[in-house]
Amino acid sequence: MKSISFLENIFKRIFVISILLSACFYASGQLLQSEQPEKEGLSSERLKRIDAAMNDYVQNGKMPGMVTMVVRHGKVVYFKSFGMKDIEAKKEMTNDAIFRIASMLKAITSVALMTLYEEGKFLLTDPVSKFIPEFKNPKVVMRSPASDSIILVPAKSEITIRNLLNHTSGITYGDALQGRYYREAGMTVGLTPTEGTIGEMIRKLGSLPLISHPGEEFHYGMSSDVLGYLIEVISKMPLDEFLRTRIFEPLKMQDTYFTLPPVKFSRMATLYKKGNDGKLVPAAEYFKYPGIQTYFSGGAGLVSTATDYSRFAQMLLNKGELEGKRILSRKTIELMTSNSIKDIMVSDGFRRNGLGDKFGYGFGIRTERGLFDELESIGIYGWDGAFYTRFWVDPKEDMVGIFLSQVDNYWTEKIIDKFRVLVYQAIAD
Repeated sequence: MKSISFLENIFKRIFVISILLSACFYASGQLLQSEQPEKEGLSSERLKRIDAAMNDYVQNGKMPGMVTMVVRHGKVVYFKSFGMKDIEAKKEMTNDAIFRIASMLKAITSVALMTLYEEGKFLLTDPVSKFIPEFKNPKVVMRSPASDSIILVPAKSEITIRNLLNHTSGITYGDALQGRYYREAGMTVGLTPTEGTIGEMIRKLGSLPLISHPGEEFHYGMSSDVLGYLIEVISKMPLDEFLRTRIFEPLKMQDTYFTLPPVKFSRMATLYKKGNDGKLVPAAEYFKYPGIQTYFSGGAGLVSTATDYSRFAQMLLNKGELEGKRILSRKTIELMTSNSIKDIMVSDGFRRNGLGDKFGYGFGIRTERGLFDELESIGIYGWDGAFYTRFWVDPKEDMVGIFLSQVDNYWTEKIIDKFRVLVYQAIAD
């Protein structure tokens, strides 16, 4: 018995050591090759203006900390962290800090779905109900012109997969007239720990009324959550496993998870919000990172790093390929980053916050000069996350920008928009 116990202890120690070694090996993702800014057409002197602006926000107590990155011609030319990862624990921000990226997952989910499209699993014109029967015969909620009461009318058409990709499905986050139906059904967006599975939630969502007829209006919401479950149905794989095998592993995104391994908890940036006195306080509802997740939202819920997300963004800029690993074809990337909503406008809020005037499949895009554009290129595309994160891809300038922080409901500060201006003013050629 003693010899068996001794062997068991030996095996346990070997197992623990192997886990630790593995964790060390995969401690952080693989950085794209770095280069001096001048060699890639940017001014080092002008890029220092980013430092001054970021430090000013930190020193004035407006931001806890942030990580900023610029990639041009496939080379990292600027990569810096500022402020604190955790103010109370006095932990400085680091370049390998892990962030809740929230809606920046939507772009990843859209890319993942389109890998199945390229395998001939569906057409964009297919109705969602072909794969998720609960979306059959949708209804639209509206006010009766006669009595001003709320009524439900049959939708003019079914929701297509295209409608989900470009947010013209009529599905929202429970806006306006939909609110009561979403609350009663217990809809969640995946930003907080959620019990159950995405399939259970999306099947309930399928029976709820739409805010508009499919294809007629742009409404941001849970369409990407439906895409996540659609991936599960078509691939017969959980979404977390599908993303890992189709996106994260090929792109060497080694710090992107739904469930963060405990060995990496120390790298998580604490999420903050403004207290009643205007000062930053920990956002208690998100403060502790959850344990094992079973709810894999297609619209939110991932954690990642600047290094990892830059690899995903560079793959997009490279028309679907990175370091010999092809995720999508050039034609599919062209389709996804083109205006898919015709004359429909995205909301003023999205345009005002630098997310473009039109929408592709998973990305806001800038198609023309307008009222709200700043220093940027026509053809730029990208998206952001609720906890003050953003990425953009600029094919014209062959450039990627990444901004990651962790502050809830903080969009009035506009520091992300200023960061982009500071990047573009540094272009020297």
